[in-house]
Amino acid sequence: MKLIIASNNAHKLVEIRAILGDAFDEILSMREAGIDHETVEDGQTFLENAEKKAREIMEISGCCALADDSGLCVDALGGAPGIYSARFSGVHGDDKANNRKLLRELEGVPDRDRGAHFACAMVLVRPDGSAVRAEGRMYGVIAHEEAGSNGFGYDPLFYLPERGCTNAQLLPEEKNAISHRAAALHALVAQLEKKTEA
Repeated sequence: MKLIIASNNAHKLVEIRAILGDAFDEILSMREAGIDHETVEDGQTFLENAEKKAREIMEISGCCALADDSGLCVDALGGAPGIYSARFSGVHGDDKANNRKLLRELEGVPDRDRGAHFACAMVLVRPDGSAVRAEGRMYGVIAHEEAGSNGFGYDPLFYLPERGCTNAQLLPEEKNAISHRAAALHALVAQLEKKTEA
């Protein structure tokens, strides 16, 4: 069975292939599948956006499709930036500007109130239209300044107290093992296995 990932992100593909490799004969990116399509992410939740992406790619390809949507949720900001994480500063994908805005918004907020989590929603849609949904989280706090050069997005500000470092100070394989995306993928695999056994 073929699975198409609604993404061309190389790091994401490596992670997904490592975890889902045994469940599918072939796992392809959109580019590898010859699909050039951009979904308008207008859902109100990570789950809605992920399902919309997966469903559109399934309809285009006729194959199983997997999509995820993820972002940073900060307690002191009422869960913001949330689904707007990539465009928090007003410009989509400007990591530096997003991080600067986050630090400004949290100016004066004490350490005890800087809790946050990364959330990931993962949805697999089959050609018959049925869907398998899973979610994962990674908990930490927002640091007062950036540290580390690995990772991307908010990783330099996302501090893991139990590790004593930010996400951006972890090796990619260390981060992948404990990430919100890995948690969602493992939850998805558990559901797929449960359905296979039933």
